[in-house]
Amino acid sequence: MQVPFAKKWQKETDKLRKIALDCDLTEELKWSKPCFTYQNKNVAIIIPLKESCALSFFKGALLKDPKGILQKIGEHSQAGRWIKFTSVKEITALQTTLRDYLYEAMQAEESGEKVKLKKPAEYAVPEELQTLLDKNPTLKAAFEALTPGRRKSYFFHITGAKQEKTRVSRAEKCIPLILAGRGFLERPPE
Repeated sequence: MQVPFAKKWQKETDKLRKIALDCDLTEELKWSKPCFTYQNKNVAIIIPLKESCALSFFKGALLKDPKGILQKIGEHSQAGRWIKFTSVKEITALQTTLRDYLYEAMQAEESGEKVKLKKPAEYAVPEELQTLLDKNPTLKAAFEALTPGRRKSYFFHITGAKQEKTRVSRAEKCIPLILAGRGFLERPPE
């Protein structure tokens, strides 16, 4: 499988690979990307993006990050953090810090430390969805039967809209998916 943008960031990927391998991490190909493990646990992965190349830490939220260079991968990311690069020069300038972060991530795996994740039940049901659930007992039962992760996918989709009318529209469009027992991001069975 061809990874988009992999060729564009080959030099940066090679430099990041060397740094990770110098830390005695095991390299595996996962999700068609170089992934680095310690004691069979995922520690970091190199991700070629359109505008940059990233070194992503699976449990980056546990890292101290004294340089303040780790970024949340997405708005709702809880565990993962990444550092984006656009040149080998940037990577070279941070290679000591990157090694320190990789060793710290390895220590977190060795100690069994876990990221404290927010439970799906801790998320508030969006008002627009709650209104629909209150009006329709069948919909409410179907929603409550969904796994916590599936319910959370609807929360993020609906609350991602800035305007109320868009949130209402999104909630209404989710009804058939909820009744079918699927999460927002799930494709229908073939």
